[in-house]
Amino acid sequence: MAKINVRVILKFVGMLLCLEAILMLVPYIVALIYGDGDAPALLQSVLITAITGGLLFYFFRNARNEVGKRESYLIVSSIWFFFTVFGMLPFCLMPNSLSITDAFFETVSGLTTTGASIVKNVEALPHGILFWRSFVQLIGGMGIILLTIAILPMLNHQGGLILFNSEVTGISHEKLKPKIGETSKKLWSVYMSLTAILCLLLCLGPMKPFDAICHAFSTMATGGFSTKQASLNYWHSAYIDYVITIFTFIAGINFALVYRAVTGDVKRLFSNEETKWYTLIVVGATVVVVAGLYLTNQNASFEQTVRVALAQVVTIITSTGYTVGDYVAWGPFFTTVFLLLMFFGACAGSTCGGAKIDRLVVLAKNTRNEFYRVIHPNAILPVRVNGKAISHEVVSKILAFILVYVMVLIAGSIILTALGLSIEEAFGSTLSCLSNIGPGAGATGPVGNYAFIPDVGKWTLSFIMLIGRLELFTVLILFTSYFWKNS
Repeated sequence: MAKINVRVILKFVGMLLCLEAILMLVPYIVALIYGDGDAPALLQSVLITAITGGLLFYFFRNARNEVGKRESYLIVSSIWFFFTVFGMLPFCLMPNSLSITDAFFETVSGLTTTGASIVKNVEALPHGILFWRSFVQLIGGMGIILLTIAILPMLNHQGGLILFNSEVTGISHEKLKPKIGETSKKLWSVYMSLTAILCLLLCLGPMKPFDAICHAFSTMATGGFSTKQASLNYWHSAYIDYVITIFTFIAGINFALVYRAVTGDVKRLFSNEETKWYTLIVVGATVVVVAGLYLTNQNASFEQTVRVALAQVVTIITSTGYTVGDYVAWGPFFTTVFLLLMFFGACAGSTCGGAKIDRLVVLAKNTRNEFYRVIHPNAILPVRVNGKAISHEVVSKILAFILVYVMVLIAGSIILTALGLSIEEAFGSTLSCLSNIGPGAGATGPVGNYAFIPDVGKWTLSFIMLIGRLELFTVLILFTSYFWKNS
């Protein structure tokens, strides 16, 4: 095994910081338009980020672009970390600035599209900062690395493929084009097109253009940051609820399949097994929640009950996390239902968090086969998804993933209970951050926030959000001794 090429890692970190500085110019322009006093903070952030990125790229510009497995994991983890560190500068430099801990938490929450917030009054934030808060979700939704590969196709094919697979979620990574850079461009094109359409539709409703743009960013990224403290409940609009629910549901589908559908291959989308499971789970959970709300005598019309239940189910399973209804206030049964939805999330290849439904499908089918083998031990029963046999190696990886997922969930819950949180709050907050959802349970539920959690807990949850977004192994592999050994 060759020595790790640190120079190429620093080179790519430099390039990405330059890209981040360019992206920061957008909220800077917004700040100038609204004149809320946050423009200097954003300009300073742009300059600091650009100078740092420029110097890194200049000093390591001659580094070879050949990237192996270890370099790819380091590049992905380093870029997400440094993107967060420099992305939090506007929060640290703005009037009434946040502490470093709170700024890092808010930024990593946005970038990983978690949507967990420590801001007690969102509407008090200046427009430029509010825009940046939603904009980082748009960037992190489809992925920083995919954006890089799409606009900077500098890597060799193997290196680009490794980076692509490190950031794309789930077990099935479908290529739309032979070149990985072309695939990234196609995914970003459908992502941005849907964002633009949603923005237009929201503007046709009661939302003002600024709110519509920010919510379009948050919705397609399945992030959930809102420009209003009451989230979607601020508008009390059935139109807004239905439009955002539809687009949130679409955001939970594999974007490669969405691209194929909009280019004419609709059959492939509807015949996909994971999409079918996703749809059935959403319908089933909605029916359960509607029935439960009626049995508990919630005072609302049938249409409103169905709308709120559907919107809350979709926003949770897709890890968006908008506040449409307060499932904590509804009772422990509803909290349990939504915690289960949080665990598995939506489809692979989407912008959603969670363990992903493709893993649920494989585990369910493998478990069914194991039951059959109890009576017929010599039977050979491959796990098939979409007509293709899943190798034993992939099944083993899924089992390992779920085990590590549960271990991180337990470890995070233990740390938070040690800091004084109740079991409900600790478990709900850890699961929410690990699955990149946003709302948890108890005081961190849909109408609460994470401001009351001690700093140690915020750093712990920040780390959990990051490893959850990068699907555990990409980050956790860095903490093994054999990763760093040369042989």
